Amino acid sequence: MESWVPLFKIFLNSPTPETEASQWLQQSFNASSTTTPITTSSFLSLLSKPSDAIVIDDNDSSSPTPPRTKRVMFIETLPTTVQSRILSFLAYERQRFCKRDLSRLARNVLSGNQELDFWVKRAARNLLDVLSESNYEWISCLSLDSGEEGVDEEFESIPGWLKEAAVDANDVILPWLPILPDEFCSATPFGSCEVSVDSSKQDGEDGKEEVNEVVAEMEIDCPANVPLDPGIHEKATCLKARIMNFEYSLKTVGLADEIRQLCLDKGRDSFVVLGLIEPWLADDETASVLISHLVNESEEELGWPSQVLCSVILPKLLLLEVPASRVLVAAIMEYCKLHPKAAVYALLFPLILRSEGINNPICDVITRITRECLHPAHVSAFCQKLLCGEKDERRLICLPCHQRLISGELVWTESLFNLFQIILNHNVHLTQDSVDHIVYQVQQLAKIFSKSLKFGHFLLCLVTKCSPLLKSHKLSLIEAVENTSTLVTKSVLSKLSSL
Repeated sequence: MESWVPLFKIFLNSPTPETEASQWLQQSFNASSTTTPITTSSFLSLLSKPSDAIVIDDNDSSSPTPPRTKRVMFIETLPTTVQSRILSFLAYERQRFCKRDLSRLARNVLSGNQELDFWVKRAARNLLDVLSESNYEWISCLSLDSGEEGVDEEFESIPGWLKEAAVDANDVILPWLPILPDEFCSATPFGSCEVSVDSSKQDGEDGKEEVNEVVAEMEIDCPANVPLDPGIHEKATCLKARIMNFEYSLKTVGLADEIRQLCLDKGRDSFVVLGLIEPWLADDETASVLISHLVNESEEELGWPSQVLCSVILPKLLLLEVPASRVLVAAIMEYCKLHPKAAVYALLFPLILRSEGINNPICDVITRITRECLHPAHVSAFCQKLLCGEKDERRLICLPCHQRLISGELVWTESLFNLFQIILNHNVHLTQDSVDHIVYQVQQLAKIFSKSLKFGHFLLCLVTKCSPLLKSHKLSLIEAVENTSTLVTKSVLSKLSSL
């Protein structure tokens, strides 16, 4: 166990654990002693090693439940951040490990804990995905009759070139090996090719679950499909007229109370009511007072707070062409600090996915939110979902009448590259797959932004801040940067050449 401590410290503290862990593993292979050998098999054995954990069940009754012992794997006793990093590393270096053992580890992680952390679950499923040959072809391996087809490709089997050489040779090719010629020519692998059908089925069941369960219930219904009483229509129309005419703050506070009461009455769809009131038509001063007082005592992050943001603030920002007023930005910051998750799904995702792409004024607002309202780790997770997440993970919250202003894909503009530069300068550590996606976009767009100084500054920042993650992209980045002609092109090329 002591020999693995440096590796676990890398997973715990390093901003680029995959790259550093890979280097450590290679160095340890070369320096490994016979007494404490460091091999990929021993690492997986350590992670899968069963341990007894003491579990204390929460119980509100007067008689507390005594602690119980639960059998878990060693990897499950580690912090969730370390677990997700280890699983990501195993996916990154999967060619060094036995495919069968990696699959078994990932399936056991997914099936062993009912309240699994989101990022651990995502990393385990990603590991299973990369181990699949293509798409869903791995499902065919569940057949009991197909188990013998991959015998020759077993991780621990004898290489094909060595078998062929052995057939042609009368004596053992490598006489120091403790193996007889008959055994050497055998096609039987050292490892077992037994497949656990039950665990595979369990993985299939887990695969049907939504990756992002947090926002699964936020389906947006069309107002036309939800009938409302005529009295509610009349009251909503009256509130809309009052919003259009700014009154002093005290009356605006009362107006906010009436809107909240109308929206949150039982059996009423608040999205539909907000669509009728159209609070986004209020001027900035009225809007700032509204969001400050549209509160609910038992509010959930992705419930009422997100609806307030997407109905009062989001439409204003989607159409923003000039810098937002100070009073509006101040109110947005205060609200987003109280409701960061709502800010992500009701403001950040819709704004960055704007159909025309973000401009400088929108970029300034997003920058303020990411700097002042979110932790750098949350910003990194947001970038991961934005760049590499599937549609389920990028689900956003907005009124149906504003969906036409939002695209399903990122529109890359100078301001978007500038935003990522600001995020990197804010000491946000992007993941390897996020960086891979950004590099791909750089390759595609280098000629289009060849004379853009903002694009050039972004490249310089990317190469400076993410250099350990860019080594595999060195040649492709050099080729892309050579298509640009800005004041910083030579500096970027110089940084790349030193990777």
